[in-house]
Amino acid sequence: MTEKEKQLRCEEFWNNDSEIRKAKVHAREMCRKLNAIPAEDNAAILQLAQELFSSCGEGLTLKPPFHCDFGYTISIGKNVLINFQCVFLDAAPITIADNCFIGPNTGFYTVNHPLNPDRRNEGYVYGRPIVLKENVWIGGSSTILSGVTIGKNVVVGAGSVVTRDIPDNVIVAGNPARILRSIEDLV
Repeated sequence: MTEKEKQLRCEEFWNNDSEIRKAKVHAREMCRKLNAIPAEDNAAILQLAQELFSSCGEGLTLKPPFHCDFGYTISIGKNVLINFQCVFLDAAPITIADNCFIGPNTGFYTVNHPLNPDRRNEGYVYGRPIVLKENVWIGGSSTILSGVTIGKNVVVGAGSVVTRDIPDNVIVAGNPARILRSIEDLV
């Protein structure tokens, strides 16, 4: 099994493998091109995003600069906003459903390093998927950690660190993010 195949199965893989390195160089070059496009040229940004991501729905608004490790593990739904300075460390899949808003300076970190220092120092990593379901709003400067699923209609307060799954229809904030109240309480 190749290191890329291991990566796509969310197993530990060698981050210094030539195929992995080549994929990272390609993604960084694509991000460099994307980040050189003026923010108001959404058609050009969308065209490049469709090449970079595994899937990309209509109505994407992506405000450069944007950074990712691979791109091919990122799936974006319809009518998604990804604001300035977002970083997607996508060693594992990042799936963003329809109608999600992602505030500026937000990080999605699927990648982890082994606890064993020898494996870590040899360059092994692994990833756990991140999933945002429909209608999620992530406030600016938030961090979404590896293995997290955020439920439908969730609002994540600015500056939050999401370390575990969040159920549907709640507002969360803090470090670590905690449920503050239900969305239904506000309607």
